[in-house]
Amino acid sequence: MKRILITGGAGFIGSHIAVELLDNNFEVVIYDNLSNSSVESLKRVEKITGKDLKFYEADVLDKEKIKEVLINERIDVVIHCAALKAVGESVKKPLEYYQNNITGTLTLIEAMKEVNVKNIVFSSSATVYGDPKTCPITEDFPKGECTNPYGWSKSMMEQIMTDLYVSDNEWKVILLRYFNPIGAHKSGLIGEDPKGIPNNLIPYITGVAIGKYDYVHVFGDDYDTKDGTGVRDYIHVVDLAKGHVKAMEAMDKLSGVEIFNLATGEGYSVLEMIEAFEKASGVKIPYKIEDRREGDIAKCYASAKKAEDILGWVCENDLEDMCEDSWRWQKNNPNGYEEA
Repeated sequence: MKRILITGGAGFIGSHIAVELLDNNFEVVIYDNLSNSSVESLKRVEKITGKDLKFYEADVLDKEKIKEVLINERIDVVIHCAALKAVGESVKKPLEYYQNNITGTLTLIEAMKEVNVKNIVFSSSATVYGDPKTCPITEDFPKGECTNPYGWSKSMMEQIMTDLYVSDNEWKVILLRYFNPIGAHKSGLIGEDPKGIPNNLIPYITGVAIGKYDYVHVFGDDYDTKDGTGVRDYIHVVDLAKGHVKAMEAMDKLSGVEIFNLATGEGYSVLEMIEAFEKASGVKIPYKIEDRREGDIAKCYASAKKAEDILGWVCENDLEDMCEDSWRWQKNNPNGYEEA
């Protein structure tokens, strides 16, 4: 069975990927600098699965450490999740995003190349499509003019891996373009725990629900959408994690660079998300309409038919599940992993 290294594996998405891989009998090693995550999440992954994890607290900018881990742990595949990931913050801190995301990726890949580990699954993003002319987005859409440094960093990281394959056909590269992961594990033990004020919608909504914040900031109500607020394709993080299991299982039969959207194919507006969360939680969520946020676009939702056809992957959770699971996590962990 493949031995898999997850960079950024203690984070929201990485910890859920770890659960699904362990539940499918893969061996998992976590590599994370804990800059936006907690080691407590990994203890809870072990509790959920009843299996042990190997964890290294280290940075993807440390090439010698990466090489040491790849060799000592006999890693077959790297799932690369380690990245700064907030659109709004990236507009304010572009250099930090480029340094961390792009230099970190170059360092990781150089280390992999030097020790001859040539299989990588990359956590990419819908932001690489820029502001799409139409929806739903399919994988053959051209990559667009990204609207923020976070998106550009993901787009460049994809390009680096694509060019790497062109230079050396022994590489296998799977680019998974995530849409908007929300929800949490059904157990309520692991979920999204951003440090500081959340940049994403659902953690902010759940923060309002428990009284941590006064109201949700709705950035713009004058977009060309059903109610004027931004429309996104929200996907349950457990479904997203299962997409990585399917990618692992298919890796031996895939070749070159493969791109898959991981999405539901449904677009929901900000106001629809607030309404859905109110229904799932029974809590009234106040909100305030504000100016548009720099770097945002009107709508973005995708087709995931390619992932269904080639990987055999389909979403199992609907919007109600996403909201209920987000609420269970937040209610059980009002201060995230801090209390542990």
